[in-house]
Amino acid sequence: MKALFSKAPGGPETLSVEEVADPVPGKGQVLIAVKACAINYPDVLIIEDKYQFKPQRPFAPGGEIAGVIAAVGEGVTEWAPGDHVVAVTGHGGLAEKLVTEAARLFRLPEGRSFEEGAALLLTYATTIHALLDRGHLREGHTLLVLGAAGGVGLAAIELGKAFGATVVAAVSSEQKAEAAKAAGADRTIVYGRAPFDKDQSKALAEQFKTAVGPAGADVIYDPVGGDYAEPALRAIGWEGRYLVVGFPAGIPRLPLNLTLLKSCDVCGVFWGAFAARDPGANQAHIERLFRLWDEGRIAPRVTEVFSLADGGKAIAKMAARGAIGKLVVKI
Repeated sequence: MKALFSKAPGGPETLSVEEVADPVPGKGQVLIAVKACAINYPDVLIIEDKYQFKPQRPFAPGGEIAGVIAAVGEGVTEWAPGDHVVAVTGHGGLAEKLVTEAARLFRLPEGRSFEEGAALLLTYATTIHALLDRGHLREGHTLLVLGAAGGVGLAAIELGKAFGATVVAAVSSEQKAEAAKAAGADRTIVYGRAPFDKDQSKALAEQFKTAVGPAGADVIYDPVGGDYAEPALRAIGWEGRYLVVGFPAGIPRLPLNLTLLKSCDVCGVFWGAFAARDPGANQAHIERLFRLWDEGRIAPRVTEVFSLADGGKAIAKMAARGAIGKLVVKI
């Protein structure tokens, strides 16, 4: 089989397509013929050895896939060759075949494409866990979403609206603002490019405050970090929840006096650990996502499809924060 391998730490330019032997499923595992693999920000980090998990090299990045079961290992009875599935595997997805635990699999709904299926789980499952379990989002709340035109950002807009919130989407361009509006955002903000000096940070905080209204945001969804974090926190409401999702703009340092003044919470969101620790709750969330998908209330937005040979270009585009919606590699 062919795979796009990382053989040494570095950027997307260090990846190369290699021919290797097909993997063989062990006990409790399945072999999947990968048809599509979505690109996410962890793929940028994992090949540079900057992610919390460091697979043994050589490895293929790509942690969110859709495909067809080619073979099952010993003890696997709930799946059979030919089944269409989706899974979050952590890595290994930028390959023609991969082996993963059967417990990671979910059935791809009939009539859905592999590209759509590959683009669903990681962003939407992260976001539903963030908004409901960590953010306690309810109908009538105001939700501020940073980086709102990316995969998780658009998922947050759609799920926020599905749960009855007023959604304010913050993005870095008018093109991205249009994508956020198309996803259902009630209001949009176009912010400048960091880094910010003190006056620019203060101006952005005022921009956020104006957009969310005098009561402030009940929940802030931040998959961006960096210099955007403190201005957003200054727009939070009394007893609001600030959700820490990711740091493509850098790891911020927040002034904790703001949390005292607003009596607010800063909440970390680590969906992978949540799913491993409470698989029943994660299963319930994903079943709810499938229902919302079937009802047309959410829909993965695949905006660009790449070949396996161009998988590095997809990761580079993600690293440059140029993606709107989801980038998918078709295999």
